Amino acid sequence: MSATEKNCVVVPVDFGELSLMAIATALEYVKSPNQIHAIHVLEALPATDPAMIWNTLDDEVRKNNVHKKLEEVLNKPEHQGIQIYVEIGHPSEQIVDFSQEKNADLIVIPTHGRRGISRFMLGSVTERVIRFAQCPVLVLR
Repeated sequence: MSATEKNCVVVPVDFGELSLMAIATALEYVKSPNQIHAIHVLEALPATDPAMIWNTLDDEVRKNNVHKKLEEVLNKPEHQGIQIYVEIGHPSEQIVDFSQEKNADLIVIPTHGRRGISRFMLGSVTERVIRFAQCPVLVLR
């Protein structure tokens, strides 16, 4: 394995263009797409949400719906073999925990590149992933 080649790359994804850019970047670090673990994290629904009160939508249904949508988004030949995961919880915690479970060599995460006063605000998912991850984090803007 070369110095830049990785065995396991975690890529947090949503449904935006930045996520596809992160996937494309991750592909440069692996021999095979099956070494990429794409993860989408859903926030837990509050107990006061009507879907929770009336039990019309459970977490497994939500996870399955998002998983299917990610399969559609990643349905290109170069993406074949990418492993897709959907978790529920706080995004930064889930991403860090997931990368540790997978013994990731690298996390490739996009950021929105805020400017001005908003760049000083603490609490972004990317910032917390950088702070708590046990492996290198490549941030894309």
